[in-house]
Amino acid sequence: MSTPTTFWRLAGMSYTQYVTRAATALRNGLKEPAKTQAMRNEALSYNSATWAGGKAGSKKPVQVLSEAGL
Repeated sequence: MSTPTTFWRLAGMSYTQYVTRAATALRNGLKEPAKTQAMRNEALSYNSATWAGGKAGSKKPVQVLSEAGL
């Protein structure tokens, strides 16, 4: 008997890739105005803050994740 695994793993995808594809398929299947709202929610933005003494410093927007030190 083989070891059970998830279907997205069998397809050669990571969980993040699977979730991204599923969310895109769901958004594409929506009708207006829900589709427009879902597309607006799709956009992400990142901020970076330097912590010192247990407090966050000023936040700055990050355009590329490598700028955030990730």
